[in-house]
Amino acid sequence: MENTINTTSSTRGYNILVLTKSVFWALSVSLICILLFAFIVKFTALPEAAIMPINQVIKFLSIFVGCWVASKKIKSNGWLWGLIIGAIYTLLAFVVFSILDGEFRLTLSLLNDLVFGAVAGLISGIIAFNLRK
Repeated sequence: MENTINTTSSTRGYNILVLTKSVFWALSVSLICILLFAFIVKFTALPEAAIMPINQVIKFLSIFVGCWVASKKIKSNGWLWGLIIGAIYTLLAFVVFSILDGEFRLTLSLLNDLVFGAVAGLISGIIAFNLRK
């Protein structure tokens, strides 16, 4: 039987491990890219209007990497795995970057980011899982 999201205890543990590893990779890519981008912003005359789109590209790229990692171990339901990875990544990225910023602000932008992350995950999951076939 292919590994899918199901409820048997051994598979559930395996799925949680794959999910944790995938989200960890996504967060790692995000942290590295944000640090590099901050360095670029500090030493160049990058227009402020470019910051938000580049942040969105970094989020999408990070979620795609997480989906790619998951697609190595899980062979089906890429859309669902991607959706879950994108949503969890978004929530954990919010926590990590809020800690780094020194304050937590629950605003409507978090909900927008959550929807973006879930949709980016869904798309990334479909792409990553189909590229692995």
